[in-house]
Amino acid sequence: MIAPPPTPPSRDVAAQASVGAMNGLVSSGHPLVSEAAALLLREGGNAFDAVVGAGFASTVAEPLLNSPGGGGFVLARTDRVEEVLFDFFADVPGLGGGAVDAGGLDFPSIVVTFLGAEQVFHVGMASAAVPGTLKGLLHVHRRLGRMPLADVLAPAVRLAREGVVVNPFQAHLSELLEPIIRSSPEALGYYTEDDGRLSGPGRRYRNPELAGFLEELPRDPESLYVGDLAHEVAHAMRERGGLLTREDLERYRVIERTPLTVRYRGRRMLTNPAPSLGGPLMALALSLQESVELPSDGWGTRRHLRTLGAVLTEVDRIRALGGPLPVVGSTAHDEASAVVRTSTGGTTHINVADGEGNVAGFSASNGEGCGYFVPGTGVMLNNMMGEDDLHPDGFHGGEPGSRISSMMAPSMVVEDGRVLAAVGTGGSKRIRTALQQVITNLVDFRLPVAEAVDRPRLHLTQGTFHVEPGYPPEAVETLGTLGEIVVWEAKNLFFGGVHTILPDSATGAGDHRRAGHFMKVD
Repeated sequence: MIAPPPTPPSRDVAAQASVGAMNGLVSSGHPLVSEAAALLLREGGNAFDAVVGAGFASTVAEPLLNSPGGGGFVLARTDRVEEVLFDFFADVPGLGGGAVDAGGLDFPSIVVTFLGAEQVFHVGMASAAVPGTLKGLLHVHRRLGRMPLADVLAPAVRLAREGVVVNPFQAHLSELLEPIIRSSPEALGYYTEDDGRLSGPGRRYRNPELAGFLEELPRDPESLYVGDLAHEVAHAMRERGGLLTREDLERYRVIERTPLTVRYRGRRMLTNPAPSLGGPLMALALSLQESVELPSDGWGTRRHLRTLGAVLTEVDRIRALGGPLPVVGSTAHDEASAVVRTSTGGTTHINVADGEGNVAGFSASNGEGCGYFVPGTGVMLNNMMGEDDLHPDGFHGGEPGSRISSMMAPSMVVEDGRVLAAVGTGGSKRIRTALQQVITNLVDFRLPVAEAVDRPRLHLTQGTFHVEPGYPPEAVETLGTLGEIVVWEAKNLFFGGVHTILPDSATGAGDHRRAGHFMKVD
């Protein structure tokens, strides 16, 4: 049962350091990505120049998570208090393609093992959906940036040409995705050593073709969508069993949406609206949770975990019913509808705030990649059509040109006109629960940001609570009345990587579960 509404707690998010003079804040999944954003801020760019430049740098430093050939979102709040969600996630391909002979599709299945649990993905040409990340980042820059595009792209160009030393986290991703890498001769050329070994820690990864492609973008920003490259991609798809057409590329559009807004403990939370699902589900959870008082000294208590477990259980029950999600206090209630296709693949996130009051959060994914690289660009296309949970009614059954939904949910907590926190994470179906728990740690328990991010998390899936170590055993036991319990031996990227900045207090944190990195830019 959900308890009666409590007396609102103090409006302080956390006891944090006072704000000093700064050029900005950055948190991301890689130090070189953070440094790319910091460089652009120091050179006079705003938060949107920096998040776009860092987004492109991520395609080099985190090549198995992000690509110009993937899809994503930017949540932006400007110093003039404009709030917009840029949706450039992938579309279902097939416009103008006519009927497809399923027997002719290049759509092999690949088994990937995650900590002893196996998951099947499909790759190949027919797994590629219409890419949006390239067009989306350029759109955000054109709309809100102020630096020349060539300057914004310069950090990514340099990284691609000079190379990035593979860190242990990226090497681990290579091991997880080895079956996919080895399924494609093209991917083998990019992600393995000369002797065929996977890219291990310390190896320098270079992508000179990507460097050249990015250098040409200021002169030809539409080449992948309407130029010779679009023709080459469409031809390759026809010849090699894919679905992506030239019409798909020509008609792809970035959509500017009003963020979903929900009240929580007297604050506004902005997040990704429908047709994506992660934001509405997280908003529903916080709406239910608001009716329960969580004392600031109550983290990890029986009451805390019992409340969290009950909320997660209720959200899953409501979701299973289908229909609109009843998000209490939402300013976009009619848009918070349940959808059935949700992205699960590799995801990364970047937050940037500048010293002028602009804040941006960028979440993006390439799935696991389809294995096909656009000729001469160093860009691998996504495999969003090859993830079964995006297509519960069957692969390739979606309407061509429709936007695929996602669990990605770049979010912000706002109070009295100030952004208190910007948060985002990868983590597939765990995105919404990871963000919910970090926001709770900041708002309800007033934890310092690094501690709020580092505290253990739990996630409910198919009636089982997966629990990171670190909770008191007696508190974990209270979940037993709601479902089965599996306590993990260590914290893990399974539970997300919540990169966070707190612009109002000039601090932040990167999540160590996903090699997170935070910088204050002075």
